[in-house]
This record gives sequence, C-alpha cells and structure tokens, in this order.
Amino acid sequence: MKLIIGLAFLVILASLASAFFFLMKDKSKSSRTVNALTVRIGMSIALFVLILISYSMGWIEATGIR
Repeated sequence: MKLIIGLAFLVILASLASAFFFLMKDKSKSSRTVNALTVRIGMSIALFVLILISYSMGWIEATGIR
C-alpha cells in the first residue's frame, strides 16, 4: 500500500510541475495548464478516497503519535 500511495503522490507532483511548465512557457490560449491541474485535483481526491477506504478495510493502521 505504501508503494501505491507513494506513486500516486509522485504523479500528483508531476502533474503540478507540468502545469507550472505550461503556465510559464505556453503563450497560446490552450487549456493544457487547466488540464494538468484538473488531473492533479482528480488524483488528489482519488488518493484521499483510497486512504479512507484502506483505513476502513484494515489495510493500513493509524500509528498515533503520543
């Protein structure tokens, strides 16, 4: 499960980086920046839901820092 969460986090960061690149370099009125940010938001929501489902199914446990 740690591998899946880590990979999803890397995809989110890559999408954010590509959106920044398109924002800085793309001078046309294309929607590549918006598409990259949409992918980032979708992946972030999917990762959050995956973590919630994993916790409720018992695949991951809270460690609790005391």
